[in-house]
Amino acid sequence: MTLFPTATYRFQFHRDFTFARACQLVPYLHQLGISHVYASPISRAAPGSTHGYDVCDHNELNPELGTREDFEALSAALKKHGMGLLVDFVPNHMGIEHAVNPWWRNVLENGPASPYAKFFDIDWQPLKRELDNKVLLPVLGEQYGKTLESDGFKLDYAEGVFVLRHGTHLTLPLAPATTLPLLQRAIRHMDPAPAELESIATAMRNLPPRTETDPERLAERERERGIIRERLVRLGADTPAVGEALQKVVEEWNDPTDPDRFDRMDALINEQPYRLSSWRVAGEEINYRRFFDVNTLAAIRMELPEVFDATHRLLLELIDAGHISGVRIDHIDGLAYPREYLTRLRERGGSGLYLLVEKILHTDEKLRADWPVQGTTGYEFASQVMQVLVNEEGIAEMAAAYEKFIGFHLDYAEVIYRSKKLVMQTSMAADANVLGNLLNRISESHRWYRDFTLNSLTTAVRELIACFPVYRTYVDPARPADESDVRVIRRALWLARRRNPALERTVFEFLQDVLLPPQDNAHPVDEELRRLFVLKFQQCTGPITAKGVEDTAFYVFNRLTALNEVGGSPAASAISVEAFHRQNAARAAEFPHCMLATSTHDTKRSEDVRARILVLSEMADEWKASLRRWHTANRRHRRSIEGEHAPDHNEEHLIYQTLLGAWPMEGLNDGNQAEFTRRIQDYMMKALHEAKVNSSWLEPNTAWDDAVRDFIGAILAPGKDNRFPSAFEPFAMRVAQFGMVNSLAQTVLKLTCPGVPDVYQGSEMWDLSLVDPDNRRPVDYALRQQRLEGVVRATSRDLMEHWQDGRIKLLITHRLLELRRELPEVFGTGAYVPVATQGVFADKVVAFERRAGSTSVMVIVPRQTVALGFPALGEVWQDTHVLGGDSSWRDAFTGREHAGGTLALSAVLAEMPCAVLVRRAAE
Repeated sequence: MTLFPTATYRFQFHRDFTFARACQLVPYLHQLGISHVYASPISRAAPGSTHGYDVCDHNELNPELGTREDFEALSAALKKHGMGLLVDFVPNHMGIEHAVNPWWRNVLENGPASPYAKFFDIDWQPLKRELDNKVLLPVLGEQYGKTLESDGFKLDYAEGVFVLRHGTHLTLPLAPATTLPLLQRAIRHMDPAPAELESIATAMRNLPPRTETDPERLAERERERGIIRERLVRLGADTPAVGEALQKVVEEWNDPTDPDRFDRMDALINEQPYRLSSWRVAGEEINYRRFFDVNTLAAIRMELPEVFDATHRLLLELIDAGHISGVRIDHIDGLAYPREYLTRLRERGGSGLYLLVEKILHTDEKLRADWPVQGTTGYEFASQVMQVLVNEEGIAEMAAAYEKFIGFHLDYAEVIYRSKKLVMQTSMAADANVLGNLLNRISESHRWYRDFTLNSLTTAVRELIACFPVYRTYVDPARPADESDVRVIRRALWLARRRNPALERTVFEFLQDVLLPPQDNAHPVDEELRRLFVLKFQQCTGPITAKGVEDTAFYVFNRLTALNEVGGSPAASAISVEAFHRQNAARAAEFPHCMLATSTHDTKRSEDVRARILVLSEMADEWKASLRRWHTANRRHRRSIEGEHAPDHNEEHLIYQTLLGAWPMEGLNDGNQAEFTRRIQDYMMKALHEAKVNSSWLEPNTAWDDAVRDFIGAILAPGKDNRFPSAFEPFAMRVAQFGMVNSLAQTVLKLTCPGVPDVYQGSEMWDLSLVDPDNRRPVDYALRQQRLEGVVRATSRDLMEHWQDGRIKLLITHRLLELRRELPEVFGTGAYVPVATQGVFADKVVAFERRAGSTSVMVIVPRQTVALGFPALGEVWQDTHVLGGDSSWRDAFTGREHAGGTLALSAVLAEMPCAVLVRRAAE
């Protein structure tokens, strides 16, 4: 087995795709050329989870995926074929929905006295004093009082404990001391009460209070609570009358005819270590850090050694046993000390562990060189490929057409700024408020700063985050800041000051001194609070940026939506072939085993959808004319809502680009029309709510949602009265043709550039999926296995004539994966050498060599081929050629031989749109 992967294949595990199913597919993946399966999280997740990121227990395999035996059978099958396993690990947060997480449930039962209270990032003394020593639980669909007085809560007793139930799914524990009156009530119902029940009540009365912080007393409390529970269960089994008395208490408590029941239930709930509220309260008042704005994902304090040890036992066990050879770390930016975490994991996992981080890099940002990892999960590579394929002049024309169509100018930097501000005013207001409150406490620690108001400090924090140019910095508050971090913070502060001339300048100067303290500070503040602020600030900027950019701005700025991708920028420009070469050379030198991805579970559109939409940059005039015709033809289907038309022009623009990207290969017909319509409708509902312009997740505008859904249904409806599909399809098919060339080009680049390519499940053939959950639809592996068996015998002509069936992409993927397995040195650590191109279409080619010793692989892919026509084969290349040296080359796809110092593309690209030429040592 290779030390590091030569190619990975991503599986999204869930209850309908299990370890056993993956095991069945191992021979297919081996035949395809894959070296490692790349698994979504495999730890126990929330019941029914379709993604696995809501981990409830890191140290147990998800039973919905199979047993330990099933997992080890998958591991054995991989080893049998010389393959390995790369797993996705979630260190930042845990799923807490319905309190199925045992640690979280313990926190809800015992509050700060829980041994797991410090595992979660909870502010037990927040600004809102009603939450002192309580955790806010925003789990109600209505306001608390309305829920209570609608009999929304019920007392219950089971397995030795009283619990609180809400609806059919939510069961909450009750603090032991608060259930003592219930136990005493049961005692009064028995005459006489068993001495054991009296003894249990006494033991419960003597439990240490939930505000106890002494570790020994906490351990004693936890031990005694377990014993009390066991005694009650045993007593109920031995003495049925005890169980009957306890159930009678429950019946009395829930008596719907008792006028005092609401006051009684309210008093009981108010005594708990949690405060129940409507889900709408979370945005402003939640006092535990979350994953982004997801209330059911609570952040954990991975910086604590005991938390690391408690969450990594199973992972390290599986690594030590040889079942896992690589780990992908999810949301590394959520951790307080990313470098220290990675160093600890590297030390425990060993130098041979293939270690990646999920990290979104800004255009000019580099992955930290002191992180002991092989690289990122490859978002930046997808962006680089798009930028080298897109047409720069066309982007400008698309921008002009976009602004003319929507009727106003959109500045992307302004969209980001406003989107991040919107997020901090709504779903993540609490995060900014926590920082403002903490900064205010720091200002109160020295007389020099105490006149700063809470409002001005919170405003300054919000403005700084809104202007932050990267996801986060990595300042260790106990050490001098890295120069790159200093530049980022100072630049963001300058932008924030510029946007807020009316806000007192000294507030920003104070904020700078907190984040970047001067060496000799004449006015030192509370250092412990300052360090805490720095850490929390850095943990907040990433999620707020993600929600503001990826989940808001990406759905607002719809110029050329292929560029609206994680790791990229909707306002990105094209890059030259030379710039692309420099990026590849830098990766080869710095992180040669970095993952290369073009489709992932997080991407907003699949690689093939994006490849199509990029074509519009080469067909801007046709796009503009078509856009006008479609708008005119379909305006009868728009609906007027309070003086505005739904969909608005920006949304309609997004709909047409989405249709072009996802239009079925076989065209729209009776067999696929209903499903395709539903998929586009579902996509647009998510797009509307993420954009937060005319509707949102927090405040859905159902009238607007319905209007957009009906618009899509109407324009895609079958029948002679609707001419749009037949008028749209010819243009869609032309876009699909050139999109196919783009898709093959990016596939070849991913499989040959420096790095480790990943194939997202099913994308070895055409995959026209949109954002999740659309990209988690079942994959037809039976078809892929059948096609792989036959594709090796297919002719180039046959593949080109029937390119819609996906075999051409499958062949290219298979041949290059085989080549990577045969030549690991060439693709693993081999040199990257740009190849010169000459001739009339020299700028339409990306060419380079990968070299190791006397073995060389030359890669030649086209770009921007609309000007050449379809298919871009043979003589259309005229005199264009590459300089190949005095060598003999064999094409990995066609088997044809090419010789000579000058390789004419009319010959090299005579049969296939791309070429990968091999010169081996023996040749």
